[in-house]
Amino acid sequence: MKWIKAIFFNLWKIYVGLIFGLTAILLYPFFLVILALPNGRLKSFRLFVVWSRMMQFFCLYPSRKNKAIPEVNGPFIILPNHTSYLDIFLMCSLFPEKPFLFMGKSEILGYPIIKAYFKNLNIPVDRSNKMKAGQAFLKAKIALEEGFSLVIFPEGGIPKKNAPELGNFKDGAFLLADKTGVPLIPVAFLNHHNLFSDPTDFCGSAHPGMSRVYVHDPVYVKNNVAEIKKICRNLIQTSLEEAQKNK
Repeated sequence: MKWIKAIFFNLWKIYVGLIFGLTAILLYPFFLVILALPNGRLKSFRLFVVWSRMMQFFCLYPSRKNKAIPEVNGPFIILPNHTSYLDIFLMCSLFPEKPFLFMGKSEILGYPIIKAYFKNLNIPVDRSNKMKAGQAFLKAKIALEEGFSLVIFPEGGIPKKNAPELGNFKDGAFLLADKTGVPLIPVAFLNHHNLFSDPTDFCGSAHPGMSRVYVHDPVYVKNNVAEIKKICRNLIQTSLEEAQKNK
């Protein structure tokens, strides 16, 4: 039975990968045209929402969340846990209310299709180079000043083991919120690790199903980065624990 499930899981991962690749290739010329227009970066977000909804529809991932992003005055930083590539695929359709950019590790530029989109539209961060990391921080501040919100995964990537257990939170998102005064909105992806696990994990779960998301109220740093980081981590951790109890 275990091997039968594993075969199904991997066939599903291949299917989702094909849908992602085909839709990315199909939409790429439209992105190029839109980026050449005035405010192209802003307009491209709407196309990202369409792409994300295509992924939802064709991959059978409807969503259920407790509420939309709370109303705040100005941009904000979405602070989600990270257990699956599904977190990225579905982000724009889950939160279409206000345009945002991703701020993520530069290693993602090693994937050709993703690089074509990410480099021009989002903010890669090379954590191995202090100068480049500082430049990314500056770009993020400018994006917030221009009215874009940001998505920053505080774990810095997908933890290798024990999903959905949280990894350590890095300081970047909290320092940026402290410098700019924008609120942090913690978000818990409750079951993405079950819906689409790491493609390299042969026995890892992958199947269609309801994407369940818990959105918390805004949190402001107010000069206490360490304490706010702890509060945000506890909020997400509590949501994950409650979801596990109520399965």
